Amino acid sequence: MDDRQRYDRATAALEPPFAILDLAAMRANAASMVRRAAGKPIRVATKSLRSRPLLERVLAIEGFRGLMAFTLPEALWLASRGRTDILVAYPTADRQALAALAADADAARHITITVDSADHLAYLDQALSGVHPRHEIRLCLDIDAGFVALGGRFRAGALRSPVRDADQAARLAADIAKRPGYRLAGLLAYEAQIAGVGDAPQSAAYGRVVRLMQTLSARELVMRRGRIVNAVRQVADLEFVNGGGTGSIERTVREKAVTEVAAGSGLFHPRLFDFYRGFTGHPAAMFALPVVRRPSPDTVTVLGGGYIASGPPGTGRAPQPYLPAGLRYSRDEGAGEVQTPLTGQAAEDLRVGDRVWFRHAKAGELCERFDTLHLVDGDTVVESVPTYRGEGRTFL
Repeated sequence: MDDRQRYDRATAALEPPFAILDLAAMRANAASMVRRAAGKPIRVATKSLRSRPLLERVLAIEGFRGLMAFTLPEALWLASRGRTDILVAYPTADRQALAALAADADAARHITITVDSADHLAYLDQALSGVHPRHEIRLCLDIDAGFVALGGRFRAGALRSPVRDADQAARLAADIAKRPGYRLAGLLAYEAQIAGVGDAPQSAAYGRVVRLMQTLSARELVMRRGRIVNAVRQVADLEFVNGGGTGSIERTVREKAVTEVAAGSGLFHPRLFDFYRGFTGHPAAMFALPVVRRPSPDTVTVLGGGYIASGPPGTGRAPQPYLPAGLRYSRDEGAGEVQTPLTGQAAEDLRVGDRVWFRHAKAGELCERFDTLHLVDGDTVVESVPTYRGEGRTFL
């Protein structure tokens, strides 16, 4: 029985649109990620899963430890549901959430928030000035891990922290140490240009350029990140140094300065992760849309479909028509808001009511469209779990 038959059989009682997670594929992806981490713990990126029961399943797998949240309200919610060791990987300016954190001893003990400037510290001081009693706030210093070359004329990597060198990091760490009510607990440096950029794109020439950039970037970063960590450790007793992502696990864990890696998307293995040479994943998360009409013999139309991923605009951010194989978007319409035409030889055999299975370009954004993930094992739905949306939570 092929995957399409399995999924159709498992979900025969469900009416599309709906989303599924193939548990066997996810378990294989998790095992691969743990092997690549070579003994260092993997902190689970919640934005890549966005389902609390699913996060609990993953944390029960040996090799995964701690959560990397994307907003402070999310972290507070997860902590209130019993989760511990939560790093909020992006700075927050949410005054109410900051006040709630500082006023809650349990939350303050289990949540670490990120800063990257004296401005952040001043904002925290002001936002927390009226909180009494106030518990100590755990902080993580975010470092720019981007690659810069040609005298600054070339840059690759996410535009995140302004802190780039050891002196800057040490000065900010010293500033934190002087302020009562804070403790610098960790350091974060995410190399998006390696972890989030596939080195085997469809263009061979572009792939060679990407691989050269990543080689040079990794070489530069291992030295710079090591110097930064050493400088900050002179000021603070760091509990963790976090780096990497799904696409760079085996590379990042080789750095002595890094104590853990962050990853999550690899568990779902969305479309963008097909373009890496270092590892091969198994598509695990997907969604089904029903065929609702046939405009011509080689074209079908499915309901919905315009679930475009974040990032630079382009066709690579659209979901992939996955099963049956051989379907493609109409050049003039693409993935539509309420309907999506699909063409190709495979369309000739589809009839009204049949399902077309799609893979999202990225991972967790899929869960912003669906309130439930149906967990498939073999040809059976063994459990249906809520996404964040299904629990009435939308954090961004």
